Amino acid sequence: MTSNFGDNSTVVGDATYKRHDESPTLKGSDGYKQAPQGFKTSNKSRLNEFTTVDYTIEERPFFIPIGKDGVIAALEKLDRQLQESGRTRVLSKKKPTDWTGKEVVPGQLGLINHGGSPKVLTKPGRYPGFPLRNWWARSWCGTKGLSDTVIDFQGLTVVQVSQNQAAVVSDPQNHIFVIKNSGFVAYAIEGTYDVLSIVDQTHLPTVIKDKLTGIVLGSTHEVRMNSKVGRDQQKEYVVATFLNIPASNCAILQRGDELELLGAGQSVITNPSVTLRGLYTLGENQLEMPTKDIFTRDQVPVSLTIYLKWQLTEPLKLTTHGYNTPYDALRDKTQSILTQIVAHLDYSSMVKQRSIGPDNMEDGSDPSSAFLDALRTRAMDDMHEAALEYGIILKDLAVIDRQFKGEIAATMDKLTTRALQAQVEAANVDRENSNKVKQEEGALSVARIKAQSENTKADTEAYRVIAAAKAQAQRLRIEAEAQAEATRMAAEAEAQAIRMKAKADAEVVDQFAREMELRRTEVARVKAFGSRAVFVPTETAGSQMGNAMAMGMAASMGARDDRANHS
Repeated sequence: MTSNFGDNSTVVGDATYKRHDESPTLKGSDGYKQAPQGFKTSNKSRLNEFTTVDYTIEERPFFIPIGKDGVIAALEKLDRQLQESGRTRVLSKKKPTDWTGKEVVPGQLGLINHGGSPKVLTKPGRYPGFPLRNWWARSWCGTKGLSDTVIDFQGLTVVQVSQNQAAVVSDPQNHIFVIKNSGFVAYAIEGTYDVLSIVDQTHLPTVIKDKLTGIVLGSTHEVRMNSKVGRDQQKEYVVATFLNIPASNCAILQRGDELELLGAGQSVITNPSVTLRGLYTLGENQLEMPTKDIFTRDQVPVSLTIYLKWQLTEPLKLTTHGYNTPYDALRDKTQSILTQIVAHLDYSSMVKQRSIGPDNMEDGSDPSSAFLDALRTRAMDDMHEAALEYGIILKDLAVIDRQFKGEIAATMDKLTTRALQAQVEAANVDRENSNKVKQEEGALSVARIKAQSENTKADTEAYRVIAAAKAQAQRLRIEAEAQAEATRMAAEAEAQAIRMKAKADAEVVDQFAREMELRRTEVARVKAFGSRAVFVPTETAGSQMGNAMAMGMAASMGARDDRANHS
């Protein structure tokens, strides 16, 4: 018979320990070559045997696992075994009808109490109460569903669990076994099969967290059984412990001096000699850890606050050393190492340094950094080496705070406070001066911007005046050109008119018309120059006489001027 338990149980790592005279080497450990004295390793194949006593593999009378054919096929097989052993069968011989009686529908089982023995009706239909001999010493006890998880009737037990379910069962000898993704049909001749609990493996009620970091380590559930231990006394006993361990976590199991590593997944412990030692996370953790008071070389007490970052890689080493959590191991080692370092340092060398971390651990040129140098050269190396003994990798260490105590520390704190106040005041003065300088610089920048704005405005105005003058000159030039063009065109028109008029006058051949035109011209001339004007001809004899008179007048005027100049 195949086992119904422990198929999902796995082992992470191969280091489990048992009491022995030798100290063998642990595989996969880089930091340490030997296990602690008195332990030895065990194999992965022993995990199921280690965690459980699987009683389902035993040959049990009248115990039939439910296969692919279902519950009815298992009941028929159980019925054949009972008949072959000469016992009362569990399947009833009654035939169903369709007219009256107790009704059994498809998907149900009918239950009959036959003188304390169970009878099961598997065929659907109606079962009448007549004739009376059919029900003599028999009583109808109702129906149950074929898919019910648990059916318990008159010593007949049917258990069917689905995915994620697990049934914890106690057999007639009070042996505990677990059924997963399967089921069984059993008839107890002596004792009973008791279903103690049906557990949802994916939603266990008790969640376990790390008290310091708050990380969820896993969830558990304990199945208990009532047992009568006296006349009127009953007690509860834990018979099965279910574990649901998330990824990157693990559990440590213990049986005597043996330790076993249980990996992530769903598991159950039924072995009474196995206890759950603890749950651990294999991921990174970080924590601020205060130390106890440590005395410097000049007897000044100091309390440090340490920042630690670590990762547990080998939980079996940690458990073997007797620590329940990585923090407990790191706390003890850190306190011991820091006590040794601080005890060799003076208060004056420690007060000059405020912290230690990745930023200031690289520069060792400061002569006042004795405290940091000691921590850098000794604490980190010693802590890393010590952590490897417990299967822990120390990834970071920093002193984030320290408090000095005593009268000397109080006096130094006052002086330090005054110095800090002076530094703050000086910083405030520098800040005020800087603000004033920035204000003046801002005013100068504003004036510069205003000057640039005025220059821009002046340039704009000059450009506007120049543009206006150019526009005015252009307008005058255009107007002059237009006027000249108009005058030229008027003159041309007038000349053209005169030419046309003259041509018209020349074409007049009538003597009277010409005489009339001369008369009109004379009238126009007199009208233009007045009635007193005298018109002298310039080309006739009259005109020559006029020229002679003018020349004589001019000669006489020139003679008078010469005499006047000589006198």
